[in-house]
Amino acid sequence: MGRVDTLCSNLPLYSEDLGIDITKTSGRFKWFLASILFGARISEKISMKTYRTFEKYGILSPEKILDAGWDELVRILDEGRYVRYDFSTATKLLNIMKELKEKYGSLEELYAHSGNTEELKSKLMGFKGIGEVTSQIFLRELRGVWKIDVPVSTKAAEMAERMNIDLEEFEGGELTRIEDALVKLYLRYGKKGKIRRGIQSPG
Repeated sequence: MGRVDTLCSNLPLYSEDLGIDITKTSGRFKWFLASILFGARISEKISMKTYRTFEKYGILSPEKILDAGWDELVRILDEGRYVRYDFSTATKLLNIMKELKEKYGSLEELYAHSGNTEELKSKLMGFKGIGEVTSQIFLRELRGVWKIDVPVSTKAAEMAERMNIDLEEFEGGELTRIEDALVKLYLRYGKKGKIRRGIQSPG
């Protein structure tokens, strides 16, 4: 097994870590929710725990999030230890889901009405609270699922350069696996090969 294969087998996709099947419509929305949680300046461990808390209560669709309401969302976020951004994230989730439903109908319709990757990214970043980091986290795992061309993140590019990996040799889902693995290396082992204990998002 080559170095890249070993890297990817030991460090799977974030969506796979969460048991999300992004080849399914419902899975892509679940990954959208998880990406919003990952996008804040909070540890990936807490973000993953919080997503699993949403899963525990079955709050995994725009309708369920809207039906839950602000107080219940705050409670779920707090149970997941997402306490640093509980109030603001509850508000953000409600606003995003309301606009998603009213403006596009669904996440799949938003994609279907985007002519290219840049337009899709622009629509996503049109939601208040979704910026460059969140859109990058969300879109990169959909390479090979949706017809999109997402640039590699700076964290992954830095690690690839240090490891002498030419990312131009890869595309689609294979590139996504390598990028996710490189991002995880960057976050967990940092610039000097030591575990980074600061707050980092996987963007």
